[in-house]
Amino acid sequence: MIDQYDMMSVVEKHRTDEIVIACERANTAWPTISTKPDLDTSSSVMGKGSSIALGIALAKPDTKVIVFDGDGSLLMNLGTLATIANKKPKNLYHIVIENGMYATTGGQPLPAGDQISLIGLSKEAGYASVFQFDDLEEFTNRWQGVLQEPGPVFISVKTVPNPRPKDEILDDPKDSRRSMPESFVFLRKELSE
Repeated sequence: MIDQYDMMSVVEKHRTDEIVIACERANTAWPTISTKPDLDTSSSVMGKGSSIALGIALAKPDTKVIVFDGDGSLLMNLGTLATIANKKPKNLYHIVIENGMYATTGGQPLPAGDQISLIGLSKEAGYASVFQFDDLEEFTNRWQGVLQEPGPVFISVKTVPNPRPKDEILDDPKDSRRSMPESFVFLRKELSE
């Protein structure tokens, strides 16, 4: 299994001008890793990060869009797999952090989590390419090649469970680095230049 922070650090190391949407638990780590906050946005609406990423990918077809999604988050919006596959955005890279739990809300296990193959679902939905990683060295060696594949690309990353400490769960969302509307203003400005 891979540490989520280490995996995200690999993505950042090779990042150029990709827009990154960090969802749920990923939004805790990504702001501390990213060196391009004006190209970052977040989704605090569980299950909707991939939908937001699709919208941005369709609006900016010449810019690669990476979304850090969670397995629990994706399970709440499985229809997004079919929608993304149907729209065929060649610039969308859907990274799903598979830790087998709802990490944002305290680590509750996913219902039937070990019986569902998100790789299988994304492949059957029609994603152009699917990848699965559970070793950091392999992820590191292959990431740049994955990012050259035409999308939509689904990337499952088996990660070490990292539930949010219960004393952080009721944090005020206003404490995030930037609200979603503020992020869109920054993205719009950055992408129009």
